[in-house]
Amino acid sequence: MNLKRKYVYFIPFLLFILFTSTIMSGCNKGNTKAASPSDNKVLRIGYQKNCPLVILKELGTLEKELKSHGYKVKWSEFQAGPALLEALSAGSIDFGRTGDSPPIFAQAAGSTLRYVASGISKYQGSGILVKNDGQIKSLADLKGKKIAFAKGSSSHFLLINALKKANISINDIEPAYLAPGDARIAFEQNKVDAWVVWDPFTADAEKLPNTKFLVNGKGLTSDRDYFVASSTFAKAHPDIIKVVLKEVQKSSDWANSHQKEAAELLSNLLGIEESSMLKAIERRTYGVEKITDEVINEQQHIADTFYELKIITKKVNIKENVLNLNEN
Repeated sequence: MNLKRKYVYFIPFLLFILFTSTIMSGCNKGNTKAASPSDNKVLRIGYQKNCPLVILKELGTLEKELKSHGYKVKWSEFQAGPALLEALSAGSIDFGRTGDSPPIFAQAAGSTLRYVASGISKYQGSGILVKNDGQIKSLADLKGKKIAFAKGSSSHFLLINALKKANISINDIEPAYLAPGDARIAFEQNKVDAWVVWDPFTADAEKLPNTKFLVNGKGLTSDRDYFVASSTFAKAHPDIIKVVLKEVQKSSDWANSHQKEAAELLSNLLGIEESSMLKAIERRTYGVEKITDEVINEQQHIADTFYELKIITKKVNIKENVLNLNEN
């Protein structure tokens, strides 16, 4: 009877020990899994070869900084802003940089992207290129001419304002919607009368014989970079976005103070002569700025202009898509 009574008390105690051990084992496994380097989160960044993010990528400093936050970085290259923003909307990337016009087209198409910071105006390197011995001597001479530019780009907006300044409608010119590479060929072969584009393509084209700036972007466009994030990532990880922007600024400071080294780096990546790249770098300042009311108004003016000209079919509100990181 005594032995039987001992078993009666011992069995529940044994079951308790086994149950407790199972729970503790599960907790330990969970903790081990969370700490495993193979389970690090990944920040997916979209970039173009000619943008501040490519400098950050080549320096490799972001990877080191985000490692302490449990993040790895995956870089994806895009040829143009619209394609990058399509990937952002589709959830293929979390963060990227583009020019001023592509985000407006993306918003008009229903994108919930978030503007998280802007770049510094670089209007000096954007403008309208013409031939020295051509018929175009002033903005008024653009009427009726065939002009190459990338549709929906910052050059599109620059051209609209340039024509407006000369009291010319966008409908009074013959547009040639061409990417910079194709536009250059058309310009060199005299298949277009003028070419509207941005640095470093302008700096490189200025070296062509018989080529000059008709006007640059002064008074016509601010031509800013915009750093954008998906709404999902921006809402969930504003702290990581702050880290990225801080590192972008550090790499921008390096480029501003090491212009020759930056020119060499970008020249190799873009296949553009180093002297042209240096000229482009010398007439701009890399950096990250907060999106102020002034910047929002600039971007809203571009959006309103495109809507009024029926270039986009939906009116967009820029401010609705701006993320104020100071509130997070």
